[in-house]
Amino acid sequence: MQSYMMIFRGGDDAMVKMSPDEIQQHMGQWFAWVEKLTKEGRYVSGEPLVMEGKVVRAKGVITDGPFAEGKELVGGFFIVKAKSIEEACDMAKVCPSFQFDGATVEIRQVQEMEHA
Repeated sequence: MQSYMMIFRGGDDAMVKMSPDEIQQHMGQWFAWVEKLTKEGRYVSGEPLVMEGKVVRAKGVITDGPFAEGKELVGGFFIVKAKSIEEACDMAKVCPSFQFDGATVEIRQVQEMEHA
């Protein structure tokens, strides 16, 4: 099996409007999804990201950021194991963020590198 990164974008603005009970229920859906993937031997790692950050550009220039449109900000990532990118996409189809408009999951295969 190969490693794939799921990059989660958008949907966060909808959580601002949720009650604490709704947020807890939504997070429960995330935890259940991670537990399912873990039991299947598919989940490797993943974390949410804080909104603040920095962007490092050529010549060492560092700026505040990221400044992408709010609904396009990367909110977190998973590393999962799958037989193909199609299988990784099928796993992502049940992402809890899809209950919100504008949410996307980008799937990218992690390139294996030989380490010296």
